[in-house]
Formats: sequence, structure tokens, C-alpha cells
Amino acid sequence: MTLTEIENIVNQLAERINAPTNLLPTYGYSTDFAHPHIEIDNLGLFNYVIIERGQEYNRKITSDLNDLLYWIFTSVTFSMACNYELKNRIEEKDCRRIMFEKQEELLGLLKKDWEEKERKEHQSILLNNPFDDLAGLRATYCEELRVKGLSESEIDKIAYKKYPEN
Repeated sequence: MTLTEIENIVNQLAERINAPTNLLPTYGYSTDFAHPHIEIDNLGLFNYVIIERGQEYNRKITSDLNDLLYWIFTSVTFSMACNYELKNRIEEKDCRRIMFEKQEELLGLLKKDWEEKERKEHQSILLNNPFDDLAGLRATYCEELRVKGLSESEIDKIAYKKYPEN
């Protein structure tokens, strides 16, 4: 398989979810700034690479095209889901509720097992970092208290009393 063939597959999938082209990877070269690019190495393995400030930040390698496509579209759909949440924010909801749901939905439009795989990833995240629906309100309130010159320990006590964790 060539980079051009991979690019064609990615473009077809991207069209199905109306993914902005600026979220898609480059092929065979890096634009830096943590924008992913795809390489095929001498062994014919697919490399998903992220370069940040000229330094390799992340490299995932696979022989499975499905894995590569999943990596590409988890990144693309995450960005799309973040943008969606920003436009549809609900102050009393942990932003991840909307983001996770939207990302899973978008991945499901591409491949049902990707939706389920990402749902399991989200559930794993939530085990250690559960939803906190009042976090946004608490953060705004903390900033108001900082402006009044209160100490961080006072701010925490007051803010968590008014907006407790779930």
C-alpha cells in the first residue's frame, strides 16, 4: 500500500463525517506543530508520527491498516468533538460528557467497532477521572475569588463548598 492509497482512503472516510481537511494528517512529511503525519517505513509498516517543535513527540507503528485509520480518526474526531462541545456547551455539565458522546458518534459513522473501542477508552479515563459537572462553574467562581485577593486554600474551601464534586 502506498501513501497515496492511504490518503485516498482517509479522504473518503473524512468526507463521511465532514471532517475539516486541516485536521487530516500529512503523508510522507511533517508540518510540525504536533500535526500528525503518516510514513511507511522500509519494512512496509505504517507509522503515525507527531513532531512538536522539531522533536518527535509520538510514533505508533503497525502493520494493520485498520489500526492506522483508527489512530488517525480518533485524533480527527477528538478535535471535531471539542469544537462541537464548545459550540454546544452546557455550564452545569462536565464538557467531556458532550465531547465523548460526539466523538463516539462520529467514529461509529465510520466503523462501529471504533465507536465501541473509543467508548471503552472513555470509560477507562472516567475510572480515574470521573465526570465533575460543576467543574466549570467552580473554576469561574475560583477566578472571582482570586480577584478578591483570597488565598488558594481559602478559595478551594469556599468554591468546593458552593460547587461540590459529584
